[in-house]
Amino acid sequence: MIKISGFTCSFILYLSIASSACWGQEEITLEKLKLQLEILQKKIVQLEKQQMMATDSLEQATQIREEKVSKITSQKIENSQTTKIYGTVRPTFGYIDESENSKADVRDALSHAGVKVTSEFAKNWRATLHGEWGIDLSNNGDFGKARQVYVALDSPLGRVGIGKQRPAQYLFIAEYVDIFNHSSSPFAYDPESLFFVDNLLTYQVESNGYTWIAAAQFDGDNGDNYRDLLNLGVSYDHQGLHAAFTYLTQDANTNGSTIGEDETYAAAFAYDFESGLYLALGYQDKAYQRINGDRDRNGHTLDLSAAYWLSKSYRLKLGYFDFSDGFDASNSYDFSGFNTTLEWLPTPYLRFHLEYLQRDFQYLTDFSSISIGFRYDFSTQWDY
Repeated sequence: MIKISGFTCSFILYLSIASSACWGQEEITLEKLKLQLEILQKKIVQLEKQQMMATDSLEQATQIREEKVSKITSQKIENSQTTKIYGTVRPTFGYIDESENSKADVRDALSHAGVKVTSEFAKNWRATLHGEWGIDLSNNGDFGKARQVYVALDSPLGRVGIGKQRPAQYLFIAEYVDIFNHSSSPFAYDPESLFFVDNLLTYQVESNGYTWIAAAQFDGDNGDNYRDLLNLGVSYDHQGLHAAFTYLTQDANTNGSTIGEDETYAAAFAYDFESGLYLALGYQDKAYQRINGDRDRNGHTLDLSAAYWLSKSYRLKLGYFDFSDGFDASNSYDFSGFNTTLEWLPTPYLRFHLEYLQRDFQYLTDFSSISIGFRYDFSTQWDY
């Protein structure tokens, strides 16, 4: 808005007086000065009104434009859809010393491919279809063993999923120590723990860095006619820090009959340092509760993982693991061991590795292997 100060009015008045004096047309009286001042004030008021009208018109035009953009954006959000196709192929070749037998073998480090379709049909409402299947390079490259297949609904109240999915036990505990290029990683977690669970109903909600997951399995053809598994967990994630706690109770079945229940408490901690160092720990305490006269027992799993960037393209990984199933010597599968891996990552989607794995069994023959492996990742996405 145009503002004309008293100084400006005085200056204009002075020019008027000076002009009259120079040309000597007539003497300016006090009344004439008042008249000229009134004329100037009217012009100022008129200019101010014009400026206000122009400002109001601009604000109105801006508001109309913003409303149109908001409407178009809202329409796009309500009808947006994303389709993603991805895959990873991970062949390995190694020399294996197991049960006093030595051999060379081509194996697979969990190659898989999948498709994920997401549709946002309203503001903060989104549906997801996700299917993922394994590719077993160690057996003719067979394709088709389902890893996860589910549909989920995200809303302001949280996320609900139904189908074969990752449980909280893996997402909060195992995923952060699962950094190695091996089908048995994490090595202590692997023998008896959950990676994917079918017939699973999940609920997930996030707030202020906390993520809560509740999952239950309902498989009417096996075990209990109602709930067969319950997995609860909470995690806190902030600037490279991950801390989590989970509880799992699961029916133990043999030949379709329930023989008891397994109860597991677990915790995990991980931190990704700015220096390039990564540290993670996952621990599970498991109680095997049996009926029909079978002996109860207690076991545990411990996985420690570390990684460090030696340079922009080379990374060193180290791991220690310890597993116990609580059996006595005649039936025990207890073991501990370590893993050392050197990775070369020339691009974000391609990596090569050299790995040494040692697994020492308490009552069985030890296992060791040295291997090389490739990993090629691909992903493409369409938004429409």
